[in-house]
Amino acid sequence: MTKIEYRAVEKSFGENHVLRGVDFQVPSGRITAIIGRSGEGKSVLLKHSLGLLRPDSGEILVEGDDISKLGGRSLNETRSKFGMLFQGAALFDSMTVEENVAFPLVEHSALTRPEIAERVRETLRLVGLDGVESRMPSQLSGGMKKRVGLARAIIREPEIILYDEPTTGLDPILTDSIHRLIIQMQEVLQVTSLMISHDVEKVLDFAHYIGMLHEGKIVFAGSPDEVRASQDPLVKQFLAGSSEGPIEVL
Repeated sequence: MTKIEYRAVEKSFGENHVLRGVDFQVPSGRITAIIGRSGEGKSVLLKHSLGLLRPDSGEILVEGDDISKLGGRSLNETRSKFGMLFQGAALFDSMTVEENVAFPLVEHSALTRPEIAERVRETLRLVGLDGVESRMPSQLSGGMKKRVGLARAIIREPEIILYDEPTTGLDPILTDSIHRLIIQMQEVLQVTSLMISHDVEKVLDFAHYIGMLHEGKIVFAGSPDEVRASQDPLVKQFLAGSSEGPIEVL
């Protein structure tokens, strides 16, 4: 079953034509990754999924509803299905870990403060963090910040988690830890995961489905095995890490 579907999505910023007719399906309950060189529009496509950007033309269907045409309460209801881990975790520097993770519940739920505090503890435990509720973001390592950001993303029990370059700036050990955490979230919570990533080798090891964005279009989509076996010159060059020609590894 398809969770998100992009149909002929076009988006320009002035004369910069970023998305040029994106057609792509994100399967439900799986980990899907979008790869491609820097500047191809991966983050732009992710923002369209949340309705933060609207396409110039085309449709973005979330469980059959075109989010690009929703507004007000309907848009908020659809957005409530999503959690997002931003590239830099995007924690509030002036808030403690507990306050950061609790923020979505404080803003969008009727839970009492004790109920919220308990939910925060449970969620932090799920991402491998215990006893850090009173710490400030400045007291956390890069990997811990990512985990806190993920805890905030899943605190409302979303159906879909979006990951914007989740391992940027992390060393190989922390990168592996975050990837294993993504796998755990998909397995434990049974969510649909959509990520954009520059770490192609790792993505091929754990993503279920992969799309390659090039010059504003999805030029290849398939399983990791299908990506590895592809004879498409663009795919082969990207996987080989060649800096020659139109494709380069991020």
